[in-house]
Amino acid sequence: MLAASRLDFRKSSYSQAKTQNCVEVADLPGGAAVRDSQNPDAGFIVFPAAEMAVFLADVKRDRL
Repeated sequence: MLAASRLDFRKSSYSQAKTQNCVEVADLPGGAAVRDSQNPDAGFIVFPAAEMAVFLADVKRDRL
C-alpha cells in the first residue's frame, strides 16, 4: 500500500482557482493518485494511466 507521505502531491491544474473545489494529484508509475485538497488526511484514490487519460480527455471536452 502507498503512503501519502511518500507521494509528491500538487494542486491539479484542472482545479478552479476561484473556488475551494480543488484536488491534488501525484504521479505514479503507470497512473496517478488523487486526493481532496481540503481533506488530505482522508486518503487518496489511485487511477491507472488509461483511466486517468480518459477522465482528463472528458474534462477537457467539458463532458463532466
